[in-house]
Amino acid sequence: MTQGPGGGTLLQDHYLIEKMAQFNRERVPERVVHAKGGGAFGTFEVTGDVSRYTRAALFQPGTTTRMLARFSTVAGEQGTPDTWRDPRGFALKFYTSEGNYDLVGNNTPVFFVKDAMKFQDFIRSQKRLPASGLRDNDMQWDFWTLSPESAHQVVVLMGDRGVPRTWRHMNGYGSHTFQWVNAEGEAFWVKYHLKTDQGNEFLEQDEADRIAGASPDHHRQDLFAKIAEGDFPSWTMHVQVIPVAEAESYRHNIFDVTKTVSQKDYPLVEVGRMTLDTNPENFHAQIEQAAFDVNNMVPGIGPSPDKMLMGRMFSYADAHRYRIGTNYTQLPVNAPVAPLGTYAKEGAMAYRWNPPTQPVYQPSSSGGPVADPQRAGETPGWTAGGPTARTAYLDHAEDDDWGQAGTLVREVMDDGARSRLVTNVSGHLLNGVSEPVLERAFAYWRNIDKETGDRIEEAVREQKPSSAPTTSASPTTPGDEAEKR
Repeated sequence: MTQGPGGGTLLQDHYLIEKMAQFNRERVPERVVHAKGGGAFGTFEVTGDVSRYTRAALFQPGTTTRMLARFSTVAGEQGTPDTWRDPRGFALKFYTSEGNYDLVGNNTPVFFVKDAMKFQDFIRSQKRLPASGLRDNDMQWDFWTLSPESAHQVVVLMGDRGVPRTWRHMNGYGSHTFQWVNAEGEAFWVKYHLKTDQGNEFLEQDEADRIAGASPDHHRQDLFAKIAEGDFPSWTMHVQVIPVAEAESYRHNIFDVTKTVSQKDYPLVEVGRMTLDTNPENFHAQIEQAAFDVNNMVPGIGPSPDKMLMGRMFSYADAHRYRIGTNYTQLPVNAPVAPLGTYAKEGAMAYRWNPPTQPVYQPSSSGGPVADPQRAGETPGWTAGGPTARTAYLDHAEDDDWGQAGTLVREVMDDGARSRLVTNVSGHLLNGVSEPVLERAFAYWRNIDKETGDRIEEAVREQKPSSAPTTSASPTTPGDEAEKR
């Protein structure tokens, strides 16, 4: 609507104004991490009997529960390629009869750091430089080599599992240790493993790079197409169950997320099968606005004294309130199917409320929701380790930063996987990593496994002969200890 054919646009053209104003506001901030992803809905069917370990309704024999899964990369933004070398998020939301249960993990059983205080620094080292806006391998290796606890996860990342062929061809893990409680009040520590029924498959670096340019949404396209065709992917959930009495004397600290618990010591126990059978009808409403929260637990499931887990229990809900609003739990994709009693009120986009006769405070003489610990999912917790202080984990008999990473290289990988690991790492180091970070990277890998570290340095020096020679080919003391193990 203009003032004549050549005149200015008039403000009373309310349709134009509304259209522009809506367009300017129809995006929400992307996630700080795990920004690029996709997902689908499905069902979780219990196939085993773990009722002696947990009273959680969704894990009782014969139970089937609707659920949502979201897979993602970690460091990249919305437009980055799916096939960059990166861990993958593996987030599950179960719409249970007792409330929503969210299992928010990755496709790796361990993580780079074990203290929530270091998480923000780690993520910044994986993001972009402030001046150029470019990602920087030098920054990544600087952080990793100054953080030896990262070794186990870095081996996983730089190995075959660093680039899964598709989301369907990767495992998922809860990564942390959680508490399960049975109907008698007996507590157990558990670790979740979701094994892909399609088989583990990966992309070699050259193929991943090619797909990144030709089909940057490769993983998202694959999942949507397979479900649309009726080829529904599935994963079998298992848990490791660790009796509470055995945890304190176990050879590793089971609450340290940089460590795994041996399946020889605590074998996998089958729980059930997750099958994804329904694509989203609206990506923004059902995937982009999906809010997974490690605080969402149900009766029979609780947290542990894992320092990273406890940090996440604050961070996730806070991030959702910033990104999609105070009342994000009222969005349909995040709303529970179970009855809800709450005194939360008002705030932006509140469109559900309690009956008008119900008070908005507690305690009250006029009724209203009443706290019920049995339904709230509270678990026995654990005995505190001492007075409040800034402390590290208590090391157990075989805890160190290099041991499990070295075992993964020497005993789990075959010759082909070790050769690909050397190629992946040396190629990464050749892409902008400077001295003295490069020297630290060689020492870092020798601490993990001396032969692998030597091969990595040899591969780099052959293509980068101007670099300074290594001052010492010997691992540091922690590496010596890892070799003995």
